[in-house]
Formats: sequence, C-alpha cells, structure tokens
Amino acid sequence: MSGTKAGGLRAAKTIMKRYGEDFYGKIGRRGGSNGHSGGFASNKVGADGLTGRERSRIAGRKGGLISRRGPAKENIEIN
Repeated sequence: MSGTKAGGLRAAKTIMKRYGEDFYGKIGRRGGSNGHSGGFASNKVGADGLTGRERSRIAGRKGGLISRRGPAKENIEIN
C-alpha cells in the first residue's frame, strides 16, 4: 500500500498517534522559522561585508573554476 493515497493517510494517522496531533504543525514551524531572508537574493550586507548578489557571484565563480567541463567550443554546423 506504500505510495498510494490510502497508504499516505494511514502513515499520517500513525505519525499523529505516535508523536501527537500537532506533529505536522511543529515541523512546519521549524522549517518556516529557519529562513531569515538573507540568501543570494538579499541586498542586505552580511557579516562578510557582501550583499547576496556579490556573494552569489563569488560562489558561482568558484564553482565554474572547478568545473569539469572544458572550455567553450565554436559551434560546428552538421549538414
């Protein structure tokens, strides 16, 4: 019954029985309270003195430098 709607309902019922009726509310609260709007899209200056945009640029450069793809090649048309 795993992977079905009925199985999911039974699993949810078991989880609420074991961990309490407010289990899903608790884990939702944990996830929601983790974010503090300071990601790559943020214009706020962080502890490192950079904005999110500047930080993302540096992170992207680091990833690009260690990329295993070779340099860009000319487009060759195949007839």
